Amino acid sequence: MAAGGTAAGVLAVGAASGTARANPHGETADGSPREGGSAGSRPLFLGTYTGQPGGGTGIGLAAYTLRTGHLTPRGVVSGVENPSYLALSPDRRTLYAVNESLEAGVEGGVTAVALRPGAPPEVLGRQGTGGAGPCHLSVHPGGRWLLSANYLSGSVAVHPVARDGALGERTDLVTHTSPPPGPGQEGPHAHQIFTAPDGRHVLAVDLGTDTLYTYRLDTRTGRLTPVSRATVRPGAGPRHLTFHPGGRWAYLANEVDNTAVVCAYDPRTGRLAPGSAQSTGTGTGPGESYPAQFAVTRDGRFAYLANRGHNSVTRYAVEARGARLRLLDTVPVGGDFPRHLALSPSGRLLFAANQKSGTVSTFHVDRVTGALSPTGRPFPAPLAVCALPL
Repeated sequence: MAAGGTAAGVLAVGAASGTARANPHGETADGSPREGGSAGSRPLFLGTYTGQPGGGTGIGLAAYTLRTGHLTPRGVVSGVENPSYLALSPDRRTLYAVNESLEAGVEGGVTAVALRPGAPPEVLGRQGTGGAGPCHLSVHPGGRWLLSANYLSGSVAVHPVARDGALGERTDLVTHTSPPPGPGQEGPHAHQIFTAPDGRHVLAVDLGTDTLYTYRLDTRTGRLTPVSRATVRPGAGPRHLTFHPGGRWAYLANEVDNTAVVCAYDPRTGRLAPGSAQSTGTGTGPGESYPAQFAVTRDGRFAYLANRGHNSVTRYAVEARGARLRLLDTVPVGGDFPRHLALSPSGRLLFAANQKSGTVSTFHVDRVTGALSPTGRPFPAPLAVCALPL
């Protein structure tokens, strides 16, 4: 993604050095998103692979307008290796990226990037995750712990976060040794780790063991304690879990068998109870379409699922206060291999990062029907695998 141009109040690029400058907030005085034109421009961070042909050179920067969804390139945060997944701190002052090592046995990492209004994004440093292929990370709601999932090693890690957002040495590493790997899997493959809406439990999704793990995080020591686990049907290949705003139901994308599952969640115990597998609407079986992850509207009325291979977004109506998904339709994504979906904070736009086509597709979201309509031609972004709109 080339650096250049400006977007008032959001991103600017230093002409001499090519260093991107960012105001990561782009808000009015009361903190609400600005509307329309350049005043409505807001940042979009893009994850990529730097170690593959056609990949990027760091974390991509772009600006989008709320009214039109138009995307404009705004440079790159260089010096971050394979930033394939991104997460923002609760105070919005630090951006975190995994450094996804692509070879088994090669330790990956996590990197912190400071975001200061009017100043260039500053890479604060990197810490090793203790495992290979870290592919997901999230920040604990208190802002003092970073959680990451090592796909190739099947482990999850915890790092402390300093007051300035920098990362300390790892405080815990847990490998998923039980149950045994599912059909066709050679070992555990941790694909996601995040804090449940109640704030009391940490949940991890493992594709290799077909299992959802529940932990408690000791916020004094940064250690994880196992609480419970729930299995989905053998060979499902669970990849990513997304909660309904009510906090009692979550939607699971199963990558291998091309299904979606509604999971009940008990905040008191932290237990997840997966329901029956249901269609993604792609009309194909396993090996043809690979669900990536859900995005759920803030009002909890609609859910969207990215389908790699089928190259579509499935739209579901959410019913029974989150307990049921009703398939409505699938919409062509306009790119190849949609790896990640993200709704803008306003809920008016949906972004899809298309890995193989190296593009980002943007859709207007109808507030009443949840229908998606493309905003225009997909935006070029090398090996786009994550989109994080602010």
